[in-house]
Amino acid sequence: MSERVQNRSGQGPGKAERRLAAQLAAKKAAEAKRRRQSILGALAGLAVVGVLVGVFVVVNQGDDDSSEPAATAPSAEATAPAEQPTAPPAPQLPAGSDPALKTKPKVEPGKGELKKLAVTTLIKGKGAAVKSGQQITTNYVGVFYKDGKEFDASWKNGQPATFPIGVGQVIKGWDQGLVGVTVGSRVQLDIPGELAYGNDASGGRPAGPLRFVVDVLAAQ
Repeated sequence: MSERVQNRSGQGPGKAERRLAAQLAAKKAAEAKRRRQSILGALAGLAVVGVLVGVFVVVNQGDDDSSEPAATAPSAEATAPAEQPTAPPAPQLPAGSDPALKTKPKVEPGKGELKKLAVTTLIKGKGAAVKSGQQITTNYVGVFYKDGKEFDASWKNGQPATFPIGVGQVIKGWDQGLVGVTVGSRVQLDIPGELAYGNDASGGRPAGPLRFVVDVLAAQ
């Protein structure tokens, strides 16, 4: 009996050790499997992140490529030809007027010393004579008598000037020189300084003798 017991007891520890070793091996295998799964999961996550980053970069590059031409391409406004300045519209002329009144006259300088007002009819109009106190509408060019340099003209903006005549609202040379002129006329007024703005140049206005060419377009 004791020998059998001894034999069993001798075999018992061997089986227990094998069982324990098997359990440890299984446990190690399970842990190794979990580690492999964890590593694979991490690698898969990194792969997904890498794909997303790649897609994001590609999309951004695509956006940059598509937006860059729009930012640098010239606009239609930049490539369109610049609008050319247009000439002022021709003035409305009274019926039967000379077509030359549609064009700005070229005014030459005077000759010699100007001592008194001189009115020269360049184009004779067919309308009524201007009366003192009337509102007249005119186109005009004003130059210095001595050198012909222009200092004023209604033609610059295409708008004729309207004002009362013969009542002191304009220079004396106009008040005296335009009363009696017929509508539709173009006249040249050579005005000495004392009948214009004076002979003193310090006031900022054109000083000395002046020459005007005036078109009388209306009077009422």
